[in-house]
Amino acid sequence: MYRLVFTQVLRRFDAEAVHHLTVSALALLARLPLLKRLLHRAFAPHDPALRVTAFGVHFPGPLGLAAGFDKDAACAEAVASLGFGHVEVGTITAHAQPGNPRPRLFRLVGQRALINRMGFNNAGARAAARRLRRARGVPVVVGVNIGKTKVVPEAQAAADYVASARQLAPMADYLVVNVSSPNTPGLRNLQAVSLLRPLLVAVKEVADGTPRRTPLLVKIAPDLADEDVDAVADLALELGLDGIIATNTTIRHGGETGGLSGRPLKARSLEVLRRLRARVGDRLTLVSAGGVEDVDDVWERLLAGATLVQGYTGWIYGGPLWAAHIHRQLSRRVRRHGMKSITEAIGRVA
Repeated sequence: MYRLVFTQVLRRFDAEAVHHLTVSALALLARLPLLKRLLHRAFAPHDPALRVTAFGVHFPGPLGLAAGFDKDAACAEAVASLGFGHVEVGTITAHAQPGNPRPRLFRLVGQRALINRMGFNNAGARAAARRLRRARGVPVVVGVNIGKTKVVPEAQAAADYVASARQLAPMADYLVVNVSSPNTPGLRNLQAVSLLRPLLVAVKEVADGTPRRTPLLVKIAPDLADEDVDAVADLALELGLDGIIATNTTIRHGGETGGLSGRPLKARSLEVLRRLRARVGDRLTLVSAGGVEDVDDVWERLLAGATLVQGYTGWIYGGPLWAAHIHRQLSRRVRRHGMKSITEAIGRVA
């Protein structure tokens, strides 16, 4: 049914307009407690065999929503009620900003992909923190992804990230430093270890100082050279980070400027995951994102060493209950393989 609606209706409208309409509808759902609880009971992962613990946080299932959809922390509870095991909000910047000029979001339907050059459009850290302070009506693990404000020069990047972290780390179940979006000029330069080390040290000090100590992860690009992937992995271990998210969107495509996500990213994302696992073993939590479309992709990422998996573009093409469907398939697969817990699959073929 969704495929028909997407093909005949949704794809005829501007992609960003549909995105905003969807977020608004989910934000409304988040304010309807009874309906939200009913959906959560019906579609959220409840199978004990799917539970995963990472960096001290308990997740009801391994598949979560990647950053980029809920940019302002407006609808995390509603998203969780549709079957996601966690929701990563953002990317959020210290100061509100409009992002890049429109149009800036494009579908590549034949490739089951998206190109975005949004540019961290969001209402700023203070507004997001205000939303995150509200009591949660249903259980949901919320990660917060922070990035650099566009007008802030590279030399002041660490202070800008720290400003966001101070507002958001106390409300986050985990915090992510995003230095890998291709849509903020110069941002990916911060992945160089010489620039990344002081930035992560400064943000980690804030995250460690929250009442519950907020776990800290870094998100990297698929376009890093292999030796740079190794260097970031070594730095994460050196600084005592909790994990790495691999990967963000890629700029290696022949289409519009911006970051490409979806099916074309699948092979490189998996390659980076395998390289990270070989480098760090189980000393860091690895979160795999990029090109995740179905239960086979999720299962493959778990076997390769990911503790958690994230999707976004797959949800756009798969429909509202995409995550719920995958979690149910994972439950069956765990039992078919004679496992008591999905954690037995993690790193099995790494």
